[in-house]
Amino acid sequence: MAETAVLRQRGGEKRPAPPRGGGLLAGLLRTARPRQWIKNILVVAAPAAAGELFSRHALVQLALVFTLFTACAAAVYLVNDARDAEADRAHPTKRHRPVAAGQVPVPVAYAVGGVLAVLAPVVASWLCSPAVAALLVAYLGMQLAYCVSLKHVLVVDLVVVTTGFLMRAMIGGLALGIPLSRWFLITTGFGALFMVSAKRYSEAVQMAGKAGATRALLTEYTAGYLRFVWQLAAGVAVLGYCLWAMEEGGVPHTSVLPWRQLSMVAFILAILRYAVFADRGTAGEPEDVVLRDRALALIGLVWMAMYGLAVANW
Repeated sequence: MAETAVLRQRGGEKRPAPPRGGGLLAGLLRTARPRQWIKNILVVAAPAAAGELFSRHALVQLALVFTLFTACAAAVYLVNDARDAEADRAHPTKRHRPVAAGQVPVPVAYAVGGVLAVLAPVVASWLCSPAVAALLVAYLGMQLAYCVSLKHVLVVDLVVVTTGFLMRAMIGGLALGIPLSRWFLITTGFGALFMVSAKRYSEAVQMAGKAGATRALLTEYTAGYLRFVWQLAAGVAVLGYCLWAMEEGGVPHTSVLPWRQLSMVAFILAILRYAVFADRGTAGEPEDVVLRDRALALIGLVWMAMYGLAVANW
């Protein structure tokens, strides 16, 4: 009886979560965060804006760039999870990550991450261009520095995450030799800052008065400051897009309607709709916000249709 009681007591102790189903390869795939790959679709932004998306050469190059950027992001996730394995084991949610749960050994995560980090720029310099390879190296260096220290530095952490989105939008243009408009860069950069700061603001609002914030830096930001950042970024993004849409570049349009200018309405509506979730403190991952809200998804489709008609000069 005494032994049974002891066994029951031991059985009630908190133990590390067992690894989820699947072997090493499944664990590596989960660590690479497949749900985050949707962000890499931004590589088509510059070619789509320039109307150079549907040639065979463009599609092959963009598919290759998408794959290489995904490999770089996976390398960063692997190294990050290997480095934070001990801390993640003490976290109620992160302890289920494959590296923290023991499904992927820490040395294996480091090794695979290192191989991907070296292989992606090498392949880019061979099959794409030196500019693409240089941007991938810059992305890896910035993200690894973020994992080590920059994520603990106020404001810099927002800039690094925002720059990651901007690099995704730039790399497609570099791969195809498309000049990047200053208004495209301003709109994309501040649009990304708007979504990043809205996400942080939402986290700060949800964690207010609670212990154990998911990001240690959230305790140093105030909700008021993060609100100021996303409101400022939204305003600059709208201004940048309007200036971009009004710029004809000296080429007269012969389309039925001025679709480029009309697309400003859809863009502003999308910003206003997204701001609803930011204001409520429910703006999580950008892709989740867009895919879950039908109205926002519809506005996005209307905007893409309008801009597509403008590019096609229909």
